[in-house]
Amino acid sequence: MATGAGRDATRAPPVRARLAAALAAACVAMAPTPALARPAMAQRLVELRDQVRMFPDTVLARLLELQPAIGAETPRVQAELLVQISSARSRLDQHDAAAAIADSIVGYGRALKDDAIVVKGLLAQETAAYARDDNKAAHRYVFEAEKLALRTGDKSLQAEAGLEAGVARAELGDFPGALTTVQSAVNAARALEDDPMPLFHALRALTRLHIQTKNRAKAYATLDELTALAERQRLPLQMVLLKTSEYIVNISFGQPERGRRALLECLALERKLGARYMLPSTLNNVADSYLKARDYPRAAQYAAAALRAANGLHFTGSDAAAHSNLGQAYLGMGRIAEGKKNFEASLAWFEQTQSKPDIQSLLLEYGQALEDAGDMTGAIQAYHRERAISNELFQSKRRQAVLELQEWYAADQKQRQIELLSRENRIKDVELDNRRLAQRLWWLLATVFGLASVAGGLLYRRVRQANGQLEAKNHTLKTQATRDPLTGLYNRRHFHDTMDSLPAAARADAATGALFLLDVDHFKHINDRHGHAAGDAVLRAVADTLRVALRETDLIVRWGGEEFLAFLPALPHGRIDEVAQRILRGVSAHAIVHQGRDIAVQVSVGFTPFPLAPAGVPLTWERVLNLADMALYLAKKNGRNRAYGVRGLDHLGATALAAVEQDLERAWRDGLLELTVVDGDAAPPGQAGTAR
Repeated sequence: MATGAGRDATRAPPVRARLAAALAAACVAMAPTPALARPAMAQRLVELRDQVRMFPDTVLARLLELQPAIGAETPRVQAELLVQISSARSRLDQHDAAAAIADSIVGYGRALKDDAIVVKGLLAQETAAYARDDNKAAHRYVFEAEKLALRTGDKSLQAEAGLEAGVARAELGDFPGALTTVQSAVNAARALEDDPMPLFHALRALTRLHIQTKNRAKAYATLDELTALAERQRLPLQMVLLKTSEYIVNISFGQPERGRRALLECLALERKLGARYMLPSTLNNVADSYLKARDYPRAAQYAAAALRAANGLHFTGSDAAAHSNLGQAYLGMGRIAEGKKNFEASLAWFEQTQSKPDIQSLLLEYGQALEDAGDMTGAIQAYHRERAISNELFQSKRRQAVLELQEWYAADQKQRQIELLSRENRIKDVELDNRRLAQRLWWLLATVFGLASVAGGLLYRRVRQANGQLEAKNHTLKTQATRDPLTGLYNRRHFHDTMDSLPAAARADAATGALFLLDVDHFKHINDRHGHAAGDAVLRAVADTLRVALRETDLIVRWGGEEFLAFLPALPHGRIDEVAQRILRGVSAHAIVHQGRDIAVQVSVGFTPFPLAPAGVPLTWERVLNLADMALYLAKKNGRNRAYGVRGLDHLGATALAAVEQDLERAWRDGLLELTVVDGDAAPPGQAGTAR
């Protein structure tokens, strides 16, 4: 697991503390002399600003020492001191104190009617909100700051606010807007000849955006400009952050060795400077790079070092990342018990934060690592935990989408009512004018009626056009709500709605129908080896294969990640194995070429008849799908590129059925049911085996 911003390490003994202080003083001495001399206090705050990433505890102490003398300074200098104190407290995980200071800066600026101070306060509020993982509030603060900064005409503020607003737009998926905003921040920063840091940070953000938009040439070109700027200035913080940017660019564009070299150089610089708050993040990133290279002993070495470095800093997020990396390394070396212990420690922290997307991602890593280590039972348990989290997230997103649609329809209805009232008022005004004209000019009555007819026709035409546009928008919304954007297949929401709307007769008719659940084999390895673009190409290719292999009347769904689901509502039970064989052979026979490389693709399949009604009691589709899911995991466990299918459960009682749903494999081995096995490399249908 890679980590983001650098946070750090163990308590330094007195000798090391003196060394860190000496290095910090060296950082100040290396700062460039400003073109236009600032007041002494303002210049001191700029110097401390550039050190807070590396020495937040030391910088906070010095800022607090400056507070008694700040009363003689201008309001903007006083506000800048508070901004730096808030920033230092955020980096030390003192989130409540940082947020309270940021709020006071905004209030101070508004009381003075000074937009520049308000912008500084809003950006401090944004930093505090990000530290609390409240991205929605952070985006609200930064967009308000961006608008105010444009009014001030201050290039420094415009560069700072524009940079943060561009990053926020990228987080919201608006990459064109993000590129425009960050480029404007770069242009504003170029005008600041007395302060090199805004341009440096803006170029780093621009580099990251080019990575996110897959623009390799521009990413490396911007990195070259960033390198030239850092080499001219030779500021310690710039050199550390430059190496981090080199790592991100190279690892993103298939240069892992160059990326790791940059990381190790960054680590050496941080150790030389004594930047202990940045060490855990860098050590975790080094460990992650060795994990990707499958060098598990070195990955374990650096993950353990990250744990030691984070000791005493109260940065449990770094601890969690280190435990995850250490767990993956131990599992890779076959040390199963130690690997599980560390993964569970990482999961425990994420469960305390209640960050379900992070828990889901970590469980997928955990399951894959256990599977690679040969612990299939543990892997299946991890996958089941991930599936439960995935279902919770899906239901939450579904409820949110429904609420958003309801709000949209309510707003649209309200707008239409306003327009109708406005039209009615206009018609009444016309009628009143007509009466007056009729009383005074009766001989023009025919002309008035003609004009009224024309007006009515135009109004009717506009209403029809508006209704047509509304119908088109409704159709677009329906498509977006039911289709997966990558593959064009139906999504989970549509499948849920379809199954919930099945008539009772269809649920009870056990004569025909089947559910097939597919999972792409070794999909994580495809992403790691060829990149996420290749993974997307594989998913689209599997979707195309399913469209060819199945009928137009069958419901094909992108179930999530690399999983697909197919519901065949009218399929004789005698042909279920044949369909499974067709899917396996169709996918493996489909040649996928990405960037000149052939990618072999296979799938594992779990299937079951649907409806199922053991002892005459129909099972819900959710319970039947769970049986198919368990059969899928058996297929993956027993070699992949094969399908396991559940035969009918007509002779099972309630007790036996409960045993089957509890552990399909054990129930199979105990003879409670029969499974059919279809091998993707075997002969055509008719020769598939039956296991008991």
